[in-house]
Amino acid sequence: MQPQTEKKRVLVADDVQETRRNTRVMLSMIDEVEVVALALDGAQAVEMARQQRPDIVILDINMPKVNGLLAYKKIAQENPQTGCIIVSAEKDPSAFRAAMSIGIQHYLVKPFTMDELERAVRDVIRRQNQSATNTQKTERLLEKNETYLRQLAEEYARTKRSDEKAIEVLEEVINLPNCELRWEQTLAMIYVVRQRWGKLKALAERLEKRQW
Repeated sequence: MQPQTEKKRVLVADDVQETRRNTRVMLSMIDEVEVVALALDGAQAVEMARQQRPDIVILDINMPKVNGLLAYKKIAQENPQTGCIIVSAEKDPSAFRAAMSIGIQHYLVKPFTMDELERAVRDVIRRQNQSATNTQKTERLLEKNETYLRQLAEEYARTKRSDEKAIEVLEEVINLPNCELRWEQTLAMIYVVRQRWGKLKALAERLEKRQW
């Protein structure tokens, strides 16, 4: 039996009660999602998104106080990973282009069907999953690179290398997270040997700040 995947949290915002209700009913038939908030306008959508942190927001483009595009901009500022589907009563090319330009993934025209909504929701989920996978791959590559650099630095320190390659590696190592003080000190000694006085001065200033 496969483990159950966690459902994507969805916020729906529309100033028309019937649209909110119909959208919620349609979403209830999509296994991968659950509605966690219903907002009456854009301002409320922003506040509810701040509280609920949904994975996906479905926003009417024309709402009182704050329109759907501005609401998404505000939501994405706090949580850039939030997916968005914009809903409009009009098929407006300029509104569509504006929505796509700020990172909104889908634009549905009312009245939309269950199939149209489901396709849009599943596509947003697919994009989010792909983005998460890419982020994990990047993080693993960075970890491997950091490990490799530290191993090189250990080898170069052991063999007392002071050539250009050693300088290049150590200059990268000292900028890694949680860099040990010994690598900065090793690099400083190489700068002295190679008479890199300008770089030595900059490194000395860095060491002084670190000590304080």
